[in-house]
Amino acid sequence: MASLFNLKIVACDGVFYDGPCEIIILPSPDGEFAIMNHHEKMTGVVEVGEIRFKKEDGEWQKAVISDGLFTVYPDGAVKILSYSCERPEDIDTFRAQEALERAQEQLQQKQSRIEYEISNANLARAMARLKGAKTQR
Repeated sequence: MASLFNLKIVACDGVFYDGPCEIIILPSPDGEFAIMNHHEKMTGVVEVGEIRFKKEDGEWQKAVISDGLFTVYPDGAVKILSYSCERPEDIDTFRAQEALERAQEQLQQKQSRIEYEISNANLARAMARLKGAKTQR
């Protein structure tokens, strides 16, 4: 039996997952990052992309996550806070495609630095959602 820890993923619209987990793989600024039980305590950044985690029953769960933060607590629990987190099968590809086109159009226009960063973040999120939806099919 694998060693388990408690994983809690919280998005703006509520708790995405709260339960036992064997391993979680998440996107970070330096590439993918894996956390297992007894990991050292730390806090880090989650990038826009796909997370994968193995639940207690051995089933792998995938999700598309936006940027956020993760914390590994001294008791081994892991908490992830992000703007959004959704299952690939729940993604509306039509809306994601529209968001991608809107972000690309906004990047073509003259913008302030803040507007540019927002448009760039919207573009990354739309691309991750489309990629996640395609892997589900």
